[in-house]
Amino acid sequence: MAPALSTILSDSRDIKNFVVDEGHGVKGLSDIGLQTLPKQYIQPAQEQISTSTILTEESIPVIDMSNSNEQMVADMICNAAEKWGFFQIVNHGIPMQVLESVKNATHKFYGLPAEEKKMYSKEESPTNNVRYGTSFSPQAEKALEWKDWLSLFYVSDEEAAAFWPSICRDEALEYRKKSERVIKKLLEILMKRLNITCIDETKESLLMGSTRINLNYYPKCPNPDLTIGVGRHSDVSTLTILLQDEIGGLYVRKLDTDFWIHVPPINGSLVINIGDALQILSNGRYKSIEHRVIANGNNNRVSVPIFVNPKPSDVIGPLAEVLQNGEKPIYKQLLYSEYVKHFFKKPHDGKETVDFAKVQ
Repeated sequence: MAPALSTILSDSRDIKNFVVDEGHGVKGLSDIGLQTLPKQYIQPAQEQISTSTILTEESIPVIDMSNSNEQMVADMICNAAEKWGFFQIVNHGIPMQVLESVKNATHKFYGLPAEEKKMYSKEESPTNNVRYGTSFSPQAEKALEWKDWLSLFYVSDEEAAAFWPSICRDEALEYRKKSERVIKKLLEILMKRLNITCIDETKESLLMGSTRINLNYYPKCPNPDLTIGVGRHSDVSTLTILLQDEIGGLYVRKLDTDFWIHVPPINGSLVINIGDALQILSNGRYKSIEHRVIANGNNNRVSVPIFVNPKPSDVIGPLAEVLQNGEKPIYKQLLYSEYVKHFFKKPHDGKETVDFAKVQ
C-alpha cells in the first residue's frame, strides 16, 4: 500500500525513494491522487511549452504507403526527411490488432505492483537489455520529467523469452517483427536518394543493426503546465518508429525556428522520425529534429517507439556515397556506442549531442 501523501511529500528524499527506489514511478504519484506537482518536477520557464510558440495551422506530412504511385511516395518520404525530420505513415501493412495489442500490453505492465516492476530496474534487472525507470536521467537532471518507461533491447527471441516481462513480451516481439518490413522499405527509399541502390550486409548493420523498444507511460499529472513528459531532444537512432495512443501530446520543432507543431494521433498510423545517426550518415541532408512531450492533466498516455540503430560497435560518419562528389564532411567518424554514452550521461538538452559529432 502506498504511504500517506503527507509522508511522501515531506522532503525530496521521500519523493525519490517512493518514485525511483521503491519502483512506483510517477504513476505511483498520480495513482495516490496527488493534487500538487512536487517541486522536483517543476521545469524552468524556458522548458515549459508556451502556447505562443505553437503553430496550430501547420502539421507534419501524412503519407499513404499504399498509394500505387511508388515514386511519389518515395519523394514524399525523402522530402519529409529533409524538410521536417518527421512524418506519419498510414496504410503501412502492420495489422491494427498488433498495434492495439502492444498498447494494451503497455497498460498491463504499468498496472503491475511496484515491487514487480522494480525487478526490471537498473539495480535488480538480471540483464542490461531490460530496464525499467522513470524520467530520463534522474541522477543528472535538475528537474525531473513526468514519465515512466520500460526499455527492451532486442538480442534474440530466445533472450527475450528469458528476460522480457511476460505480461508484455509477446506483444512487443510481434510489434517488432511486423515492423521490420516497413523499416526496411523506409530505409531503402531514404538510401536511394543518397546514391545507395543496394543495402548490403555492412550497410544493414550500420542502419539497423540493433533495435530497442520502449513502453512509455505518461500518467495524469497535476499542474501539467509546470512540467514536461519528455524534454527537448532528438533521438540517437537511425529511425524511430513511434506508435502513440489517442491522447496526443507530442510536439516537434519546425526546422530552423523556435516554433512547435503538434503531431495529432491518427488511428492506425505510425510516426516516423529521423534520428541523429541518419543525420550524421547523410551528412546533414536528412534532419534529426528536436521534439518533446507535454504532460496531461486529464488522461494517462502511452506510446511505444522502436528505435532502429546501428550496432554499438559500428563507426558512424558521413557515408562515402554521400561524399563522392566532393561534398565536405560535416561530421567526424565516431564509435556509435560512444555517441550513445554521451547522450545518456546528461539531461535532455536539444541538439547538443549531434553537435558533439561535428568536425571541429
